[in-house]
Amino acid sequence: MGFLTADGTPTDLYKQFLDGSRWQKVLAEAVKDAYGDIFVLKAKPTNSDLQMIAGKFKSTYNLSDIAAERAARTFLALLNLSDPDTLYGSQKQTETPAPSSASEPSPSSDPQPEQVSPMGANPQNVGLHYNIQIHLPATKDIEVYNAIFKSLREHVID
Repeated sequence: MGFLTADGTPTDLYKQFLDGSRWQKVLAEAVKDAYGDIFVLKAKPTNSDLQMIAGKFKSTYNLSDIAAERAARTFLALLNLSDPDTLYGSQKQTETPAPSSASEPSPSSDPQPEQVSPMGANPQNVGLHYNIQIHLPATKDIEVYNAIFKSLREHVID
């Protein structure tokens, strides 16, 4: 979203995000830049658009169903944290979801809005998530793989 450079150095956008009075506006601008293709599909996406957004991620990035849904939920959580005036102009996002969720009753989408933004609007509740990538060596010796996964289980999982 432009908060870090390729080598992991914080950008000016990140420094602006740290300003407690402006973080929601900065986040909204970053969301608009990073997810502009979703705003082309729907100008004001809401929680009821989860499947459409997940479909966009699946088709664009060739993601699995689970990964696409998680990416869509991340996008919707970022929307909920962002300043609606910066995202959509003067009309607030909270004016739109009630009619769209009433017109599209779906048993699977009713409990989801609570899950979309578990962090709430408080920036101090933001947690960290680590992804560990393992590049396995090209070998036919199964013991190499067994040793790697055993070490992972001992040091990362347990």
